[in-house]
Amino acid sequence: MLATLLAALGAVHAQQKQRLTGGWEFVRQDLGGVWEAVRPVPAGAPESVPLWEPVSLPHCFNARDAVDPDVNYYQGPGWYRTQLTLQNPYPGGRTLLHFEGAGQKTDVYLYTTKVGSHVGGYDEWSVDITEALAAFQQTDEAKTRFKGLVPLSIRCDNSRDLELIPSDLSDFNLYGGLYRYLNLEYRPAVSLERLMAKTDVDAAGKAGTLSVKAALLNPAAGGATPVALRLLDPRGKSVGQFRGNLQGQAGEQPVHQFRVKSPRLWSPTSPQLYTLETTVGSGTQAYKQTEKVGFRHIEFVEKGPFKLNGQRLLLRGTHRHEDHAGVAAAMTEPMIRREMVMMKQMGVNFIRLGHYQQSPIVLNLCDSLGILVWEEIPWCRGGLGGPVYQAQARRMLTNMIQQHYNRPSVIIWGLGNENDWPNDFPEFDKQKIRAFMTELNDLSHQLDPARYTAIRRCDFCKDIVDVYSPSIWAGWYRGIYTDYKDVSRKEFEGVKRFLHVEWGGDSHAGRHSENPDNALVKVSRGEGADERAGDASLFGGSARASKDGDWSESYLCNLVDWHLKEQETMPWLSGTAYWPFKDFSTPVRPDNPVPYMNQKGVVERDFTPKEAFYVFQSYWTAQPMAHIYGHSWPVRWGEEGEQKMVKVYSNCEQAELFVNGKSYGVRKRNAQDFPAAGLYWNVPFKTGPNEVRVVARQGKQTVQDQISFRYQTQKWGKPAKLTLEKIADANGLVTVEAKLFDAQGVQCLDAANWLHFSLAGAGKLLDDLGTSSGARKVQAYNGRAIIRLQARPGQTAVAAASPGLDTVLLPL
Repeated sequence: MLATLLAALGAVHAQQKQRLTGGWEFVRQDLGGVWEAVRPVPAGAPESVPLWEPVSLPHCFNARDAVDPDVNYYQGPGWYRTQLTLQNPYPGGRTLLHFEGAGQKTDVYLYTTKVGSHVGGYDEWSVDITEALAAFQQTDEAKTRFKGLVPLSIRCDNSRDLELIPSDLSDFNLYGGLYRYLNLEYRPAVSLERLMAKTDVDAAGKAGTLSVKAALLNPAAGGATPVALRLLDPRGKSVGQFRGNLQGQAGEQPVHQFRVKSPRLWSPTSPQLYTLETTVGSGTQAYKQTEKVGFRHIEFVEKGPFKLNGQRLLLRGTHRHEDHAGVAAAMTEPMIRREMVMMKQMGVNFIRLGHYQQSPIVLNLCDSLGILVWEEIPWCRGGLGGPVYQAQARRMLTNMIQQHYNRPSVIIWGLGNENDWPNDFPEFDKQKIRAFMTELNDLSHQLDPARYTAIRRCDFCKDIVDVYSPSIWAGWYRGIYTDYKDVSRKEFEGVKRFLHVEWGGDSHAGRHSENPDNALVKVSRGEGADERAGDASLFGGSARASKDGDWSESYLCNLVDWHLKEQETMPWLSGTAYWPFKDFSTPVRPDNPVPYMNQKGVVERDFTPKEAFYVFQSYWTAQPMAHIYGHSWPVRWGEEGEQKMVKVYSNCEQAELFVNGKSYGVRKRNAQDFPAAGLYWNVPFKTGPNEVRVVARQGKQTVQDQISFRYQTQKWGKPAKLTLEKIADANGLVTVEAKLFDAQGVQCLDAANWLHFSLAGAGKLLDDLGTSSGARKVQAYNGRAIIRLQARPGQTAVAAASPGLDTVLLPL
């Protein structure tokens, strides 16, 4: 009977929620008031200002200016408007707008009535527009002017505000706009406000329980409300049912506890998900909600590793910022899916979502792909604000835990990041920060006793939380990368539970080096490996790779390679998370090779993998792979007959290298043989074109890779000439390449001069994307840089300029 009821409700359930993506208009400025968004103005009238532009959601009003090299990104208000057809199918039902996130302060208006507000750019929230809708539909305006449509206006504001988290000192943009999905929801008179499903299983996985609590939305509309639960195993087989009643009261109330014998356990290699179907109400007032849950046992061993389901699991992680080329925070679901699948393909089993609650789409993918999660609130840098500031932090922590409580992927609630970073307020009181951190820690455990709490980089609070991550940037901000294990061991011994999140280094995509570690001879040892004030600057201070290194992909690969091979020999290590997976924009790094970009990602801001991506694959994945270093290195250089290193990153047992058709022998993989786990060869190249191929074998499986490049033996001097040529024209995109040559016409293969591209005439330059091939101002990589443009009929010219050199013009 229960199954029949649930099936009958399918048609109604399909109407309950829809994304509001199309039919929007936007203006990036403030209005005098909401009346300016809805007042009648004749089409084309001169007083029809401001000028609105059509957009679709999700939309971020910093999509391009976040990485504009010439301006600060916009921080202020912006308005959205649309007109909706609203028809709630439930008699006496509720109509809601559900925001998956909007930045950073939001006001919502139905016609001229303010129906809701929210502060905080990252948690989910809803606005009930039922009463305002009914009132508006009775007006003459609704019946005559709008003819059944309902005007909706939304004001988003990311203005600077010291009493708002995160701090504007943070190393990421505080974006503005409706940059996550906005949903229209129709609910019956009584429905679910939230459902809390807690799974428990012993370490052996023999016995599991699922405890369900529920809170009703609009409980006053009814008395005792029927509730039905059904639990399905990962194959879709029913393993438990329950029917009962919920009392017409506010707040959570227990519903039922299922007992599951020998549940199928959730893990990164086998993310088994159960389905909990919940129906409240009956007949035309029935409301159905489906949740995915998983059974797993987690333990951070004190002074030891991490265990999942009773077995040690080395957390192999990365980080994610909500940021992408051309759209900034407004990533669509296909974009998000592609990013998370790429992480899984790299071998990730853990992610820290930095530094804020992220889209439910991200969490859905972590659950289904098998990626363990540290998720945190955006109390990031700046110190500690007053009552309004603290109330927001408490509210966002509560929302994050309640909204993602059911997720099997989540194992850690993060309470803060770099809270030892002052300067937003005159007072920086460590004891007050400790007191508030303690309050958040207690609140987290009260809301969810089953998960751990953690912070990163605030040593004077490290004893408060369950898990602590210090600042360790061996080989980048301090020290050299071979210090990594010793520094980590020392930090491990100083805390109850150690987890190392944030390590790595910047690399300018397309820049390579024949001697990438040269800068390390200048770096002092024995000073630790933490990041200190000013270390991120490219000027001043002591020698460090972040300032004095070449920012090549070659150096980053060495740094990553060393860290990964060391992690294989640290049995006490719970795990690490590389910072970050993808390059992202930041207002505090204007001088980087791509201005306003944090370039520590192993993929570029548009998903283009850098070489380091394959280093991770070679250690973390099982599917046989092989990758010769240098796919984006078109010209290598050196002496005639000089032995040059070729590195192959592979997880296979052995590999054979061929250079220009000649075999240079088979090497066996040994993770402790640095670099490239022993898969490296020193071979001669011939002047001019060279072909390199590798054949790697894992059992009976074989994988291959090959690259082509030119080998230059001519020496070069100071850059004296700039050239520009078209190198590709396909699918409406033209690619042009700028090159730097010396006075004798020899390409300067180590030149890192600044280049500035511009365009005149028909077409559009694809700049301000935050990539090495999508920036109008960019440092050269090995004496060259490319940019693309959308070709249009008509005359077009591209120009390239570099300080001290003649500007060059290329008519197209």
